[in-house]
Amino acid sequence: MSENPIVSTVRNGGVLEITIDRPPANAINREASRAIYAALRELQDDKSLSVGLITANGDRVFSAGWDLKELASEGYDPDLDADPVLGNGPGGFAGITEFDDLLKPVIAAVNGAAVGGGFEIVLACDVVVMADNAFYQLPEMQRGFLADAGAVQRLPRKVPQNVATEMLLTGRRMEAAEAERWGLAHKVVPRAELMQEARTLAIEISKGAPLALQALKAVMKKIETVPVHDALNITKPGKSGLDIYERMVKSEDFLEGARAYSEKRDPVWKGD
Repeated sequence: MSENPIVSTVRNGGVLEITIDRPPANAINREASRAIYAALRELQDDKSLSVGLITANGDRVFSAGWDLKELASEGYDPDLDADPVLGNGPGGFAGITEFDDLLKPVIAAVNGAAVGGGFEIVLACDVVVMADNAFYQLPEMQRGFLADAGAVQRLPRKVPQNVATEMLLTGRRMEAAEAERWGLAHKVVPRAELMQEARTLAIEISKGAPLALQALKAVMKKIETVPVHDALNITKPGKSGLDIYERMVKSEDFLEGARAYSEKRDPVWKGD
């Protein structure tokens, strides 16, 4: 287990749990962004880790997003935000929204309100489990700016355009039941069951072949806006242009799954 005043991490087998702890609202400033990025960098670089799980302390707030109190007192300096040492860091806002080489899957366990940048953290994750008391909200329009750290870019790709546009324009709350209906939460559970559900899911995902888990994320990102015929041509050995996919098809693990199945045993992954 590692800790700093903002983010703590706990290993559970191949799962790295990342907990945001910046009370009372878990708002994200530059230091928090760098701390989250550091935890996710550990996830990506450590071969013994397969899956990330990001959540926050408390029963009411996952994250209120951008630290507007800090913004109001210090003003906005985009050059400082982009500074690699003093700014948000290589992962962009919240350490995840621009972490382009993060190939290991990340589960969001949304324990409460995910507002503004808090919702953008969720949108950057791969799987979402949501507490029934949680909600999403994008109030940036009413604050004088855009939700441009991921919501403008990602939300219209995940839900119908008119749903995304209305949410961005009005800043209304989207309750957990509606989020589940639109696929913005894969499962909604009572708050008391959230972490158990998320951990069970993370452990199940971590059983997958390490290179295949990363190759899936890389492939899905590359073919996101590509016609199906072209996407099928891309996902062939030697044609993908993706290092992790090519490594996967040439790895010992590529055959280990078939061998384990035929021998009626659990696979033993090497991750290379």
